[in-house]
Amino acid sequence: MAVKIRLARHGSKKAPFYRIVVADARSPRDGAFIERVGTYNPRTNPSEIHVNTEKAKEWLGKGAQPTKQVKNLLKISGVL
Repeated sequence: MAVKIRLARHGSKKAPFYRIVVADARSPRDGAFIERVGTYNPRTNPSEIHVNTEKAKEWLGKGAQPTKQVKNLLKISGVL
């Protein structure tokens, strides 16, 4: 099973709020996920990024592949 760390969109129309989740690569963007690793709010200035570093490092160690945007967020938060 291929596992990805990616963003799941929440919030209302034109007011996005994202959760950083670990999910099966075949599941839909906002569908079922394995575990929630953090949150990302691009609407604030500066953007709010909250990541549980222990969980993120654990999943990266297990071989989960982050998407491009999540990789940037993990670099900013200091996980990578």
